[in-house]
Amino acid sequence: MTLTYVFHSGFMLEGRDAILIFDFWRDAANGVVEQTLRTTRKRAYFLASHFHPDHFNPEILRLEMPRGEKRVILSRDIYRRRRAGTEGVTAYLRRGETYRDDFIAIRAFPSTDSGVSFAVEMENRRIFHAGDLNNWQWEGKTTPEKSRKMEGDFLAAVRDIKAECPAFDLVMFPVDPRTGGDFARGARQWLQAIPTRRFAPMHFPPAREQAMAFGPEAEQQGTEFLYIHTSGEQIANF
Repeated sequence: MTLTYVFHSGFMLEGRDAILIFDFWRDAANGVVEQTLRTTRKRAYFLASHFHPDHFNPEILRLEMPRGEKRVILSRDIYRRRRAGTEGVTAYLRRGETYRDDFIAIRAFPSTDSGVSFAVEMENRRIFHAGDLNNWQWEGKTTPEKSRKMEGDFLAAVRDIKAECPAFDLVMFPVDPRTGGDFARGARQWLQAIPTRRFAPMHFPPAREQAMAFGPEAEQQGTEFLYIHTSGEQIANF
């Protein structure tokens, strides 16, 4: 499998028979998604975790694949918010629901913001994309009451995920320095709770360099941290 960072929380994971494209907002400067769709004969799955415009772009419903096949799996809140209808959508998922076909299985888990997070099984690998699941502690903006609730909700979500998926081969997770000094709190708690072979940070523009500083701490947990330098970059091959 090859993992390419697209932009913001967007990633493209290409396997032997299928391609996963998570939370596509816009293509990378090198047009890696468009180019792949134009030439591949594989099946491409677009997954969007929630309706926020930096995670879901309705353009994915119109992107063409001249040689391959496209399937679109969306969080149910995208439909409720009227960001998309039923045309061109393969399935809408609420937390706790599953989509399965001959190539993949997708399980929707909770988020601490809108929508869901996704656990995907493909080619005997277990993959997680957090969407906006995180322990969001905005420095100077979060009241003590909201902070405690966020912490509890996040840790409960992690327990639910671990109960069904005790380990992951790849995790894509928010590491957003804009939240303040403890910006990696949620990522740290995730790695302490769930064994993760490879960890890809996301949701960090424009503070990329600061987000990458979490790498050595993640590596101390026995995790391979996938450092990102630019959009459109292939960051893992496994």
